[in-house]
Amino acid sequence: MTKTAGGNNAYHNFNNDFLHIKDVNERRRLALAEVDRAPFGWYHIRAILVAGVGFFTDSYDIFTVSLLTLMLGIVYYPGVGKMPTTSDTAIKMATSAGTVIGQVGFGTLADIVGRKQMYGLELILIIIATLAQALTSSSPSMNIVGVIIFWRILQGVGIGGDYPLSSIITSEFATTKWRGAMMGAVFAMQGLGQLGAAFVMLFITLGFKKSLEPAPTLATCTGDCGVAVDQMWRILIGFGAVPGCIALYYRLTIPETPRYTFDVQMDVEKASADAEAYLKGEPEGKPDTVAQAITQQTAQKKLEIPKASWSDFFRHYSKRKNAMLLAGTALSWCFLDIAYYGVSLNNATILDVIGYSTNNAKNTYEILYNTAIGNMIIVLAGAVPGYWVTVFTVDTIGRKPIQFMGFGILTVLFVVMGFAYDKLSPKGLLAIFVLAQFFFNFGPNATTFIVPGECFPTRYRSTSHGISAAMGKIGSIIGSSAIAPLRTRGATPGNPNPWMDHVLEIYALFMLLGLGTTAMIVETKRKTLEELAGEYDMSDEETASSTDNKAEGEVPAVRGANGGGESDDQITQHA
Repeated sequence: MTKTAGGNNAYHNFNNDFLHIKDVNERRRLALAEVDRAPFGWYHIRAILVAGVGFFTDSYDIFTVSLLTLMLGIVYYPGVGKMPTTSDTAIKMATSAGTVIGQVGFGTLADIVGRKQMYGLELILIIIATLAQALTSSSPSMNIVGVIIFWRILQGVGIGGDYPLSSIITSEFATTKWRGAMMGAVFAMQGLGQLGAAFVMLFITLGFKKSLEPAPTLATCTGDCGVAVDQMWRILIGFGAVPGCIALYYRLTIPETPRYTFDVQMDVEKASADAEAYLKGEPEGKPDTVAQAITQQTAQKKLEIPKASWSDFFRHYSKRKNAMLLAGTALSWCFLDIAYYGVSLNNATILDVIGYSTNNAKNTYEILYNTAIGNMIIVLAGAVPGYWVTVFTVDTIGRKPIQFMGFGILTVLFVVMGFAYDKLSPKGLLAIFVLAQFFFNFGPNATTFIVPGECFPTRYRSTSHGISAAMGKIGSIIGSSAIAPLRTRGATPGNPNPWMDHVLEIYALFMLLGLGTTAMIVETKRKTLEELAGEYDMSDEETASSTDNKAEGEVPAVRGANGGGESDDQITQHA
């Protein structure tokens, strides 16, 4: 057995710790036991931060779009002060469209070529597209809306790739006991990304206060005011590239995850050559083809793991149990995002509808200032607490109960908001809206990310997570482009959003459907990834033994080369 490349102080290379073990099944079992039972420490925190910085950037870029379209309307539609609804919707939909491509594409490639090969590439794409977007301008031959849409689609591809990669890499490096908390903490960086966007908007608004104050309305913000807003949106968007640059080194230098090395690659000769090339600064190793073929044949015979292939993929999901599980994770995410993105991508509009952003505003400065403060209130009062309550409870309460609870409470909240919309005071409507944000995140928004990263077999984990996440983004496209624009149906100068109550009622229906799809997923709390994958054919005696172990709160051991299991004490002795 030979060394594999990669490893840093955020991602340890567990594979190389057991090079002295000759039996591949024994080596696999010891390495995975080391990962699963490691005590939570600074190593795990660093891993969370490396993956989480990407999600901070993703969230920042996604949720600045409502502020972006608000300012683009001021700059490029003088005298009107707002973008046409179609252009506003197209820009908001562009990132989600690119995200679908990235989630399926990067998710599939991470299962084919490896997690290590893909991790970091998505962040490079995000950084490039973000900076290009911030430097974009219109010309006689190009409309600013079209150019922004182009770069946001590319940015979305990178953001989409981050979903399956960060999820499964965190999952496969995490300790079993706190895996949900680690994955939840990575995803909770979304809340900090939203908060960061609100703070940056607030600071740049304060910085350009003198230029913004002379314009009494958004429509009259021209001249120096228009130039100031043009500079503001570029700073707001461009700042999103900064966190990604910080995390790029760690992502590009991670080792391959132990589970992928054992379960999918089965190619120790190529790993050895790549490690040697890595030390020499060369892009790829060139192993002896004869030795490589012999080693691969030996590993494929000895390792008791099904080999990944398209025929095996379709055979795996042709089984009703597996298909229902994938449908449960995908549809739950889809129904969630229809309402989540339909509301969250329109925070500025929601605040305007309930009278917050224009409440006693005397000029453009106060409108933009109140919009930034309003977004900050929503994030601090609802989103950020919701994310972290999930982190601290997901490994004790469980994923499925939290998702059930979230969908149930959200159904009630949207019913109240929709059917009592005209009777609620602006403050009452804002309070319910903040509660909805809390239970989105202490609920299905977190669990729909966590569960797909755990419940599928290693060889298809990334692809399956990508499919589930892509269904979520398709839901966000439906929510933001097909349902949310209905709020303007029958609009008049005095009532620009007459259908807002009906839109909220539609969202309530999808939250109710989410309760049904939640019943299709499995509980993953405190179970190893191998146990959840169910990829081993066990004999009756082993099945009976594992049942007894489960009753006593123990996790069945992974089978060795001889088909038997090992106790924790035996594994510890080997280690």
